[in-house]
Amino acid sequence: FQRQLQQSDCQNALMKKVFDTHMLFLQINQSAAALKHVFAALRLFVGKFPSAFFQGQADLCGSLCYEILKCCNHRSRSTQTEASALLYFFMRKNFEFNKQKSIVRSHLQLIKAVSQLIADAGIGGSRFQHSLAIINNFANGDKQMKNVNFPAEVKDLTKRIRTVLMATAQMKEHEKDPEMLVDLQYSLANSYASTPELRRTWLESMAKIHARNGDLSEAAMCYIHIAALIAEYLKRKGLFSMGWPAFLSITPNIK
Repeated sequence: FQRQLQQSDCQNALMKKVFDTHMLFLQINQSAAALKHVFAALRLFVGKFPSAFFQGQADLCGSLCYEILKCCNHRSRSTQTEASALLYFFMRKNFEFNKQKSIVRSHLQLIKAVSQLIADAGIGGSRFQHSLAIINNFANGDKQMKNVNFPAEVKDLTKRIRTVLMATAQMKEHEKDPEMLVDLQYSLANSYASTPELRRTWLESMAKIHARNGDLSEAAMCYIHIAALIAEYLKRKGLFSMGWPAFLSITPNIK
């Protein structure tokens, strides 16, 4: 079925079915021995159909990142190591697919998955930190990648994941202090100035807190910043002439 699976740059119904079958093995509890084979199968799958993950819609990439990260928090040390190795392999494939320019898609989907998992599975303890350390060790020891910026990108990603985990832990502490909570979200949004999609995610989250507290002008300010981000993106794509200055008449803050 390889030809059918590769249709429309691997964005097709059959690919989704095959991918979902692979995912079921991670979603239903397996023995550590079975998981070892699941990870090997996934390595082959990603190696054979990289465009399913790194081109077009990001759904498959996001789902895979979510499930692998969940395994990075597994009780079994061997499963943690296998999951970390698969995650490193996945990022490396992304880098190669992008002609050794960046891992922007897997970076974005992994941070999103971490944010989801904090709420769903309560990750962030010593097991998860151990997996992040394993991934960093892979990056440091990969001789083939020594002369490119891939190891630096991996380190930046693991550092940002730790930042999100720390900030989320602080947010939990300040749940009943809306000003402090928004302050933490604001610094997190600023740390993603170079990644508009994630900056937008945190700005939306801030807006919801402001609206919940009745601070409507602050919520509006968050939405204006989101609109300006999108305007700037469209300007760079050549689809909108003004970019962020279009919002200067509403607030000088937009700068």
